[in-house]
Amino acid sequence: MAEQLEFFAIPSPCQGICESNSRGFCRGCYRSREERFMWMTLSDNEKRKILRLCHQRHLRELRNKEKWPDIISQQPNLF
Repeated sequence: MAEQLEFFAIPSPCQGICESNSRGFCRGCYRSREERFMWMTLSDNEKRKILRLCHQRHLRELRNKEKWPDIISQQPNLF
């Protein structure tokens, strides 16, 4: 399948909170270590896929907080 042309570069979702949670994902942007290190070499399709995964990870964390409301996050709203 042909890759869609982008008019604008897909920026890094980095929030400047570079700490890993217990599952190994960044607390700021929800990317894995490999996803963070490889970001500049990925195609736009791969970047979009990672952003979708980050959004899913963010939603999962929100659902878990509903179950455990006493956990306070330092995560600013990425989405």
